[in-house]
Amino acid sequence: MDERLAANQANWDDRVPIHLASRFYDVDRWVAREPMPLERESTLIGSVAGKTLVQLQCHIGLETLQWARAGAQVTGVDFSRAAIAAATDLAARTGLSSRATFVCADVYEADIALAASTFDVVYVSLGSLGWLPDVRRWARVVANVLAPGGTFFIHDVHPLSSCLDDQGERFAYGYFEEPGRPFVSDTDSTYTDGGPLAHTRNYEWNHSLGEIIQALLDEGLVLDALHEHDWTVFQQFPWLVEDAGTYRIPDQHPRVPLTFSLLAHAPVVGTKTA
Repeated sequence: MDERLAANQANWDDRVPIHLASRFYDVDRWVAREPMPLERESTLIGSVAGKTLVQLQCHIGLETLQWARAGAQVTGVDFSRAAIAAATDLAARTGLSSRATFVCADVYEADIALAASTFDVVYVSLGSLGWLPDVRRWARVVANVLAPGGTFFIHDVHPLSSCLDDQGERFAYGYFEEPGRPFVSDTDSTYTDGGPLAHTRNYEWNHSLGEIIQALLDEGLVLDALHEHDWTVFQQFPWLVEDAGTYRIPDQHPRVPLTFSLLAHAPVVGTKTA
């Protein structure tokens, strides 16, 4: 594994027990509430009942299991063995083990780890692409695991908001992908409460919307919808205000995109880049 991704893996292994115990995820309450997928996402994707779905970079599997609860046969893939163990345990706790499988693999090797299986839906959630140096390799994996006629959906941090510093007050990072020049961080905290982390070094990369879309188009996917949102699901910047379970830009503040969602599909007849 690339040494930068190996460092990220160690960092995310450390995050698992912290996240499981955090108020941010509140896993016990999540188990008791039995939540469904986010309505804003399920409206775009449509019914998943009876379909197969894979989530790439699934972490501890909460979203994966929500799609299982919505009727899909789900598979979650993550490079952290600790996260996969936690997700498997949560599947048992929620009675969804028969509908959920979790696989430990680097996302760049997910198609190999899944033994060339293809899925009706490929799902990628918030906070995924920034940990990857090359969006083109990622798009190739997406195309390889998406069944002909299948749906691809991503809801992630908008690359413009990723350019801002932690206070959201100035541009601190580049907008375009620079595989050889990641943002390097050494911090013993994660985005949730709790800590500290033992492995503090991590690497992140930004990918413009144009790069993401072109990478998917180059692999033969067909773009169906692209939305930019002025809300997110976590307190990305201190000046965001909470609003019905999301965080949005205050009325008096200039509106900038915080997240984006993209919907695409694989044509029934066509070729994919090898």
